[in-house]
Amino acid sequence: MVIWLLALAVGIVLADSAIVTLALPEVLRDFDAQVSGVSWVLTAYNLVLGLAAVPAARGSVTTHGAARTGVVGAAIFAAASAVCGVAPDLGWLIGARVVQALGGAFVITAALELLVAATGSSRTGAARWATAGVIGAGIGPVVGGLLTEALSWRAIFLVQVPLVLLAIPAMRRAADRSADPAWAAEAETSTHPFPLDRTDRPRVAANVALGLLSAALTAALFLLVLLLIEGWRRTPVAAALTVTVIPLAAFAAGAVARRAQAGTQGEAIAGAILVAGGLTALAILPDANLAWTIAPQVLVGLGLGLTVESLTAFALHDRFPRALQGGWTIAARHLGIVVGLLILTPLFVADLDRAQGRAEESITALVIDAPIAASEKLELAAGLQRQLTSEAGRVPDLAPAFNRLDVTPDDAAEVAELQASMNDQLERAATHAFQRAFLAGGILALLALIPALLLRDTARDREPPRADPDAPTLVRVPS
Repeated sequence: MVIWLLALAVGIVLADSAIVTLALPEVLRDFDAQVSGVSWVLTAYNLVLGLAAVPAARGSVTTHGAARTGVVGAAIFAAASAVCGVAPDLGWLIGARVVQALGGAFVITAALELLVAATGSSRTGAARWATAGVIGAGIGPVVGGLLTEALSWRAIFLVQVPLVLLAIPAMRRAADRSADPAWAAEAETSTHPFPLDRTDRPRVAANVALGLLSAALTAALFLLVLLLIEGWRRTPVAAALTVTVIPLAAFAAGAVARRAQAGTQGEAIAGAILVAGGLTALAILPDANLAWTIAPQVLVGLGLGLTVESLTAFALHDRFPRALQGGWTIAARHLGIVVGLLILTPLFVADLDRAQGRAEESITALVIDAPIAASEKLELAAGLQRQLTSEAGRVPDLAPAFNRLDVTPDDAAEVAELQASMNDQLERAATHAFQRAFLAGGILALLALIPALLLRDTARDREPPRADPDAPTLVRVPS
């Protein structure tokens, strides 16, 4: 149970970098905000988590220290999650996300050291830690979408409170074991089991590749969701079910990669190409049919499954202190997400503004040419103008303008056809508005090929670190 609770905490913290994605359109409407402003709900969390991961890891280089900082971090994360769930405005929500990320940094880095101790194996513990993170990041948007549809976006944060607190007893149990002499000896020596000049330096190429791929994956996990909900007006449940393709493909790719033993470099190169191909395919969608997104998502998911876990394991292998090395991988991934958000958000917002202008011209022409009474045209034109003005900077929902329209029975069919034509125009405009951003994400994925080519696979990289004859044996915590 200890192992599962620690893995759950890791999954929740890393899921939080994306779990709110499907809820952003609802947050946008509830707080009457702009897309660029709401994007900071994601950006603030990932930025702080990325910056705080390495400093937080310095308190978790021993098992006892990891248990102590992990408990504090879990309490902070839970309290901030509760504030997120009751935030009265966007400013409160973003501020609480900052605090939440600080607590998450302590939890995620402490959990690595604790999982190694709980499993009794450096390799197994690190694998559990990396796998929990991949699963959390992959299913986060899906869970967020389902909770948003079933309850509200606030439920996303409130549900996390008891789940994260469940990890505290597991961390304390690990702390209680620190009285064991073998555990204490491991805690004292675990920071330097190898010479510092060989083991304390992060693997730069692997971490840079992680950062660039995370930046690229932002396009799939953030922009695709916005396109589905805001651009194509799909429900959060429909969007959630659609984007399950990515984690499912990632799990399949991870299983295949482990059997194929292709090596980290080969997996990173193949994964980067697959992610780039998937994002490029999303940039050339022919229309708003959800089926067109399936194949691109499969490519992105396969790339995710081939790269993130493998690169993380490569970055941690034979590197100490473990928590500090884990902190570097977290920093790389989440600062990469921030870079992706900062590059892609302004790009698609600018394109969305231009696309909206063209869509308004098309809507005006459709109203003028519509075979309905002149009085209905004037009333509809006024209602559409109000909607376009009130939802400036977003893909507008034209339904309220039509719902307020007093239509004669003779014109009902023509008005329904007119509404369908306008919605089609908006869907096409939205699809076009995301094209450059998806292509930019594809370029970021291709840039990951540069550090991937610098990786050097050896047989030893897929085996447990060589034992140090002077280092004591890890003690397993009963689960």
